[in-house]
Amino acid sequence: MKPDIKIFTRPEIMAESLAEEFYRYVNERLITRNKLNIALSGGNTPVLFFKYLCEFDQQKANKMDWRKIHFFWGDERCVPSDHEDSNYGTARDVLFSKINIPESNIHPIEGENDPEEEAIRYSGLLQKHVENKSGIPVFDWIFLGLGEDGHTGSIFPNQLALINSRKLCEVGIHPDTGQKRITFTGTVFNMAKRITFLATGSNKQEVVKQIINREATSKNYPAAKIQPQNGMIDWYLDAEAAEYI
Repeated sequence: MKPDIKIFTRPEIMAESLAEEFYRYVNERLITRNKLNIALSGGNTPVLFFKYLCEFDQQKANKMDWRKIHFFWGDERCVPSDHEDSNYGTARDVLFSKINIPESNIHPIEGENDPEEEAIRYSGLLQKHVENKSGIPVFDWIFLGLGEDGHTGSIFPNQLALINSRKLCEVGIHPDTGQKRITFTGTVFNMAKRITFLATGSNKQEVVKQIINREATSKNYPAAKIQPQNGMIDWYLDAEAAEYI
């Protein structure tokens, strides 16, 4: 499916537009659904998005029914939740601590656990809480970031086997730091009903261009392998990241 590409002059405008889209898209589906499952990404870009969601939660007349939304993470660094690198910790501090959502609706990867054991535990949690197709969880919406090296989630170019792994979660290893991370596999990402990539900054220009234009060089980028089987995919970019497309 051809991606829908949205470009904004500044990251703040991009984040605000995405927050508006979140309210529209989620509320529309909650008319006929009692539960939505959403997986978040880490990195700096989602922080702005979280902040606008909080603002909208306070300002909008048609309040979000957070009781019907369950949050998961597509990847997590193997650090405690109070560590500055924790994706869950960031979302908790910036978003969840400021909205009226039941704690039972938040399903973090426990980064302080043994990585291999946590990958197994979280896979079981996904099977328990998320509707599935042939044993593979089908998320309503997954947010993904993009690294300069073309990685997404915590699937790096030297670990492309994780794209086609039949496991739900695996242990990824950062190629430079050696830091271990828990990540969804491509099998889970590509079963989602909707995937949204977020990318900002001039350091993403080249990799964004190669992936969006399907250049031959992008074949080794994990992010280029994220192509939902039966879902939609869109990109939210600031002007700098989109400079070359």
